[in-house]
Amino acid sequence: MTASSTSRWRALALALPLIGLVAATAAAQAPRTATPPPAARPGASPAAARPAAAPAAARPAGALERAVQLDRVVAVVNDEAITDWEISEQKRIVRGQMAAQKVAPPAPDVLEKQVLDRIITERVLLQHAKETGVRVDDVQVERTIQRIAQDNKLSAEAFRQAVEREGMTYAKYRENLRNEIVIQRLRDREVDARIAVSDAEIDNLLATLASQAGGDTEFRVSHILVGVPERATPGQIEARKQRAEEALKRVRDGGDFAQIAAGFSDASDALQGGSLGWRTAARLPTVFVESVRTLKPGEASEVLRSAAGFHIVKLEETRGRSAPTVVEQTRVQHILVKVNEITSESEGRIRIDRIKERIDTGSRFEDQAKLNSEDGSAPKGGDLGWISPGDTVPEFEAAMNKLQVDEISAPVRSPFGWHLIQVKQRRTQDITADRQREQARMAIRQRKSDEGFQDWVRQLRDRAYVEFLSDER
Repeated sequence: MTASSTSRWRALALALPLIGLVAATAAAQAPRTATPPPAARPGASPAAARPAAAPAAARPAGALERAVQLDRVVAVVNDEAITDWEISEQKRIVRGQMAAQKVAPPAPDVLEKQVLDRIITERVLLQHAKETGVRVDDVQVERTIQRIAQDNKLSAEAFRQAVEREGMTYAKYRENLRNEIVIQRLRDREVDARIAVSDAEIDNLLATLASQAGGDTEFRVSHILVGVPERATPGQIEARKQRAEEALKRVRDGGDFAQIAAGFSDASDALQGGSLGWRTAARLPTVFVESVRTLKPGEASEVLRSAAGFHIVKLEETRGRSAPTVVEQTRVQHILVKVNEITSESEGRIRIDRIKERIDTGSRFEDQAKLNSEDGSAPKGGDLGWISPGDTVPEFEAAMNKLQVDEISAPVRSPFGWHLIQVKQRRTQDITADRQREQARMAIRQRKSDEGFQDWVRQLRDRAYVEFLSDER
C-alpha cells in the first residue's frame, strides 16, 4: 500500500468533477482526411450507433425534422458512428463546465470541432480497451462513486441529486465514469506499467534543483497545444505553426488566454482554459521548463516545438515549498486478500475471516502473512516498513491510526481487497530528505507518464480509420 501503488486511485477520485463530467483524453489531433482501414472490420454499421428515435405520434409538431437532424452521422471511427445528438449533448455539458469555471466559450464552430475531437479520441481509446480485454464492472463503478461523494461530503442520494441538477442523468454520469476508469486502466497498462525511474535520475534532478535559484519553486501554468499528426506533411506542419502563431498574436494583443486556449488548443484541457495547475519543474513537460523559468507571472512564451506539435505556455504565478516535513510514522504489517475477477467480495471476506481466526487462536501474524498475503510484502511477513500520513489509501490509514502498538485490526476493506493490519511501532520523524526523493521520483514518473500517454494516444489515433461526413450535415 505505498504511495506509488495507491496514488492512481486517489488521483482518479480527485480528478473526476462532481458535475459535468467529460471524459479526459489526451491531446486531440488536427482533422485528417480519411484513409481506408488496414483491414475490414466486422461489427455494427454506423446506423447501429444512432439513438433510437421516438415514435412519430409522440413527437410535437415540427420536431420530426430536428430529430432527423440530430440523428445524422457526423463521423465514423473504425466501425462506430458519431451522431449530431452525441455532439449536441456533449456541447451542452461543456458549456455548463465552462460557465462554472468562468471561461468564455469559443465560437460555436470551434466548440463543435473541439467536442468532436474529444469524442473521436475517447472512442478510439475505448475501442482499443474493448479489443484488448480491459473491463470495469458495476461494483468498481459504484465504489468509485461512493468515494467521489465522500470527497464532496455528500450522501449517495445528495450526490445523485447534484448530478441531475446539472442536467445530466445519473445513468449517463455512471457511463462517463466507467469510461474514465477504463481509460485510466488502459493508461496504467500501456504506459505507466512500462515506466521506470532510476536512482540516478532522482539524484540528477535533486542536484539540478539544488544548484538552481528557486529550485524548490512550484509554477502554476496554462498552455495551448496546436497538435501535429505523427506523419504530417511539410505543408501541414507549416499550417499548424501558423495557427499557433496566430494564437500567440492574440495573446500578445491582450486577449484572454483561457478563451484563446478554448478556441485554438488541441489539448484535452482546452475547454478548461488550458490550465495545468501547480507543478514543479520536474513535472512540467520538458519543452516548457526553460521557458517557464524565464517568464514573469502573467507572461506567455514564444511558440515552442515538440513531437506533439506547437505550444504556448503562460506562467500564472509561482510559490515556494521549502518547509521541513515532520510527521508521525507508523511501522505496520498487513495481510491482503485481493478482490478481483478471480476472488469475489464474499470469498475474500471468508478467507480473511479464517486467517483472523487462526491468528486469534495462536498463529503468528508474520507466518499467516507469508502464507496468505497477496502482495509483495508476503515474503517479509507482511512488513510495509515505516508509513507516513498519506502513503496509503484512506480506509487503510484510518484503521491503522485507531490501533494501539501490537494490536491487530478487524478485517478492513480497501480498493485493493481485504486487509488485516498490525501496528508494530510509532515514531516522530523528520522526513524532509525522504519526502524530497519520493516527490522527485513521483514528479519524474508523472512527467514520463504524461508525455508517454500523449505520444501513445497520438499514435493510436493516427492508426484509426476516421471519416468525417460533413457533407451529410
